Amino acid sequence: MEADMKDFDSIPALMADIGARAKAASLELASASAERKHAALIGAAQAVWATRDAIIKANKLDLDYGRDKGLSDAMMDRLMLDEDRIQGIVDGLRAVAEQKDPVGEELAQWDMPSGLNIRRVRTPLGVIGVIYESRPNVTADAGALCLKSGNAVILRGGSESFHSSGAIHAAMVDGAAKAGLPADSIQLVPTRDRAAVQEMLTMTNAIDVIVPRGGKGLVGLVQREARVPVFAHLEGIVHIYIDVAADLIKTLDVVLNAKTRRTGICGSAECLLIHKDAVDTLGQCVLKALIDAGVEVRAEGALAEIAGTHKASADDFGHEFLDMIIAAKVVDDVDDAIAHIRKHGSNHTDCIMTEDDQSAAKFFAELDSAILMRNASTQFADGGEFGMGAEIGIATGKMHARGPVGAAQLTSFKYLVIGDGTTRA
Repeated sequence: MEADMKDFDSIPALMADIGARAKAASLELASASAERKHAALIGAAQAVWATRDAIIKANKLDLDYGRDKGLSDAMMDRLMLDEDRIQGIVDGLRAVAEQKDPVGEELAQWDMPSGLNIRRVRTPLGVIGVIYESRPNVTADAGALCLKSGNAVILRGGSESFHSSGAIHAAMVDGAAKAGLPADSIQLVPTRDRAAVQEMLTMTNAIDVIVPRGGKGLVGLVQREARVPVFAHLEGIVHIYIDVAADLIKTLDVVLNAKTRRTGICGSAECLLIHKDAVDTLGQCVLKALIDAGVEVRAEGALAEIAGTHKASADDFGHEFLDMIIAAKVVDDVDDAIAHIRKHGSNHTDCIMTEDDQSAAKFFAELDSAILMRNASTQFADGGEFGMGAEIGIATGKMHARGPVGAAQLTSFKYLVIGDGTTRA
């Protein structure tokens, strides 16, 4: 356990205290003005930038810890912070600050013959628990989005990002406190002990929803053991289908960007499906371009005959590599591509490269991924790129929130009913 545990006899006592303070903070946040929340986020952005040297110093401790644990290059990339990435955190905080406040937004309004006027308006969820791995920027993204939507948040970062998350969290609290909001609005679990996660999953009296953000192991654990409702954020087994009617230049640009820009994010392409009539043209060009860029292409069928490819195994399909590796397979047509994605995909993000409107319409209509794209890099599967400022994750489930989860998706709604001495017959 960490030093901050000294005042508590046990993890349950620690988490009960955090939960009680979050619940109290959520009651004040629910009615906080848009101006105070805006000020808190601008203040947090300023504090992150002002303490960037301390954040980078803390991050070096985490990088040393990650190397000692033998983290993959992709996971180390997720963990690493430099001044450019801290600038990205600052930009994200400012973007969330400038968004329209979702709390109180009128979703619908109507009058009934009884004389009642009924409005449906957005309202905060209450207390959100966020459990995440490696990426310390989630501390800022999740904290900002929860605060913007009027929710208190309990953050439990990965053991790898313990020091970085702590430094970022301190800046977030500084912003909230200077704006007159409760310091307990954004809390970070101060221990690496995994028992804290188990406690969070059963804190039904304090936490209204859990958001797991990480690999299949983490999300599976949360889904199996949580008694608190869960927004599922599963792995990104992202497919790109190259249709016979795809444009060569667009396809080369998109595929290379989708795979190589950042391999360690959930929007990175993991599998190419190539129309059988495009193998000798588009297929050859795309695979050779990937190989030249340093990507290991694990190919099946006719694609495995292309120089520089590696023979794929069955396990390579439906696998999230998060590395400079991609699986590739020939399919008969768009129907065959859809069937493959239904079997091996994760309902996260999938893309079609085509100039044929009918094929694109079929792809969009018959797949049920949270995000479907046409002729665009899957690296755009990101709340910031969707205009949300930041995201708490990409929800792959079907209940409540789906796709990038921004501030608006972290609200529920209530009905406001107005009468004039109205009674029911």
